[in-house]
Amino acid sequence: MRDARVWARLLGLQQAVVQDVYCGNEGEVVVAVRVGWSERDRCGVCRRRSPGFDLGGGRRRWRALDLGATFAFVEADAPRVSCRRHGVVVCAVPWARHRARFTRAFEDQVCWLAVNTSKSAVAQLMRIAWRTVGGILQRVAAEAIRQVDLLAGLRRIGIDEISYRTGHRYLTIVVDHDTGRLVWAAPGRDRQTVEAFLDALGPDRCSQIELVSCDMASWISTPLTERLPGGALRGSLPRGAVGHRRAGHGPPRGLEPGAPSRTDPAGA
Repeated sequence: MRDARVWARLLGLQQAVVQDVYCGNEGEVVVAVRVGWSERDRCGVCRRRSPGFDLGGGRRRWRALDLGATFAFVEADAPRVSCRRHGVVVCAVPWARHRARFTRAFEDQVCWLAVNTSKSAVAQLMRIAWRTVGGILQRVAAEAIRQVDLLAGLRRIGIDEISYRTGHRYLTIVVDHDTGRLVWAAPGRDRQTVEAFLDALGPDRCSQIELVSCDMASWISTPLTERLPGGALRGSLPRGAVGHRRAGHGPPRGLEPGAPSRTDPAGA
């Protein structure tokens, strides 16, 4: 029993029962588990308890964090349930996200590394494919977006575009000047992209915007003028005012108290 608890702690196996530990044919460590009773027969998408459908494809493995230089896997049954909302899906497991081939602990570490180093370095360190890193990032980000409303409480924002790759490909980005965080981004550099942000913001939160910094391009300024409160649009600010400044280091350049706008006659 004590050994089972050690393996569960090492691999982050919450709400699971360790049944066996053995070495595979290629020297990998395999921890065989079963889902705890409280988490059985739940839809993999919404996690609602649902009637069983079949046994699925049999035993399945999820890659866990390496044990030193040794690969480690979690192995368990993967039955399917019939969810009234999502149809026939594989049961949820507490140690991994839906449709993932890796444990939560593994994917969380990949995401942390991807924020702090290059994608190629992450792939080499974690011994996974370069494209797999992108898939993990998308899956974890989608889960985080469902849990956190990045657009809540916005008061002072900056909107700008940034190029990526080659061939004039752009992202429109929105930053919160009070926290210094990126809160929204989407491909494109046109009026439709800005309107998509305003649609996501909603009329109630649009009315709470007190200040917007941008470069006054018509594709940005026109929809903002039409849908935000009068006086919220600050106008063209010094270069770098819409940059990603670290939170806690004062307001962005050009947005200090009393700083005039370039479109304000008093600041001319």
